[in-house]
Amino acid sequence: MRILTFFAALLGAFALAIIGTTPPGAVGANAPAADFSAARAMEDVRIISARPHVTGSPENAVVRTHIIGRFEELGMEVTATQGQVPERGLEKMGHWSGTRPDSLTFTNIIATLPGRDRTKPAVLLMAHHDTVWNSPGAPDDTAGIVSIIESLRASSAQGQLERDVVALITDAEELGLVGARQFFAENPLRTRIGAIINVEARGGGGRTTLFQTSRNNGNAVKLYANAVGTPGGSSLATFVYEALPNDTDLTPALEMDVVAYNLSFIGRPGLYHSPKATPDRLDQGSVQDMGQQTLELMRALGGAETLPAAQPNRTFFDLFGLVVIHYGAVVGWLLLALTAALHIFALRTNTQVLGNTNRLWRSVAASLSVIIGGGGLLYALNWLSGSTAPNAYYDRLAATPMLEVQALLICIGILAATAPLWAGRKGSVFGVVIALAAQILAPTTAFIVVFPLLISGLATVIAQFTPKPWDAAPKIIGGALVGGFLLQYGHQLMQGVGPSIPSLTALLAALTLPLLGLLIPAVNARKSLGLAILCIFAATAIALFVRLDPVADTVADYASLKG
Repeated sequence: MRILTFFAALLGAFALAIIGTTPPGAVGANAPAADFSAARAMEDVRIISARPHVTGSPENAVVRTHIIGRFEELGMEVTATQGQVPERGLEKMGHWSGTRPDSLTFTNIIATLPGRDRTKPAVLLMAHHDTVWNSPGAPDDTAGIVSIIESLRASSAQGQLERDVVALITDAEELGLVGARQFFAENPLRTRIGAIINVEARGGGGRTTLFQTSRNNGNAVKLYANAVGTPGGSSLATFVYEALPNDTDLTPALEMDVVAYNLSFIGRPGLYHSPKATPDRLDQGSVQDMGQQTLELMRALGGAETLPAAQPNRTFFDLFGLVVIHYGAVVGWLLLALTAALHIFALRTNTQVLGNTNRLWRSVAASLSVIIGGGGLLYALNWLSGSTAPNAYYDRLAATPMLEVQALLICIGILAATAPLWAGRKGSVFGVVIALAAQILAPTTAFIVVFPLLISGLATVIAQFTPKPWDAAPKIIGGALVGGFLLQYGHQLMQGVGPSIPSLTALLAALTLPLLGLLIPAVNARKSLGLAILCIFAATAIALFVRLDPVADTVADYASLKG
């Protein structure tokens, strides 16, 4: 019965993780006119991404003409602005092509769909139409462009919105956000903008997630949660992104007092800036996801009587792509207090720990061993796989799926190696301490610790008062929820920063311990050690393969080979 309970929880965890990380299916061209259709959007993708179209190239002009024509078909007011690419952008173009141009002209496209009340602040949809050298750019950022075009078409089919919607398709984003910087510094229309949705991509598929917002996002998050049917994203992603040295066209806009959302997908990371980033390789489900979210969010903002006012930042996260859970700082502290109370109760009813502080410290040692030992192994094998090789960025992106398997094996291995310390031990003092630290230092990220601990605490307490064999039910449900949640966010974490700092997944592995202790009352030390050795051996083999395999054929043309 115990083994069946464990495997039922494991199966549920993987099922929920798959639901949470899989984009919705692409909608066909015969969909109702007011709906977003990836099939319709792909018609534009195939035209725009027929070939690379860097800033200043003849191909770029052809793409621009097509986009302007599509906006004019929708009855939009279309203008274009030009400017000169600065010195830094010219140097970058020279690095790509081998010859530095003396000058380059960029062109932004600006199209306005009139609303019923043109005096109200407008909603701005933004993407960029230039590509990097020798990449057709089907994901980056043609997916963003067609999400905007098809969303505007679908919105027009339903009827006029309350306020204007402006489409800004910038140029020279890849040369340093040049077009966006010009618009937000000089264009008079910028003063009419009240809300912005920027759509981007770093890869060729995966879920579209909200990974950045404007400051004081409380009401903005509420609107997103209510408007979007298949949401994605979290305040952890926004926190991590802000800590990274990355920029999008939204960066210069955030200096303004506007409501802002940054949407992107980062799956199939090997296609980032790749010569293989063609329409055929673009995941149409990801286009559907991006476009559907853009349309729903645009309708909510464009139809609002007033735009969301500034409110203190909220913690938010999507639960398996089904719903956004969001709350303020006070609720965050209440959830932490409830979690602490549940784990204290779990520890008091744990007959293997009660009255024996040495055993209690063994539970703490298990958490520390997983975090420190697992983190150390993840770091060491990431180094072995070639993380420090010069100029290997794009090749490492292509290897992300294998590095993700490697990280999962290491986490399983370290959990198996420490099983004698945690098996049968319920509750986690160490986890509650980590949750408290997160709530104090970075409250919008604390959910990644609090939620698994809260569910494991609830499952432990409910199982305690449920007669056998029905006590298996809270264990299975709790195990599925915690496991699925950590797999979903572990997958997103590995896609985002895995090739550089996979050690962060060791913390997620440690958060499984309270549930694992409930599901697995005892282990055979020799067998668990054997499983650990097998997992670490397999992870080492993957690391060596990644280090020694040929450079991926998806690597950007201008990037150097592996060192």
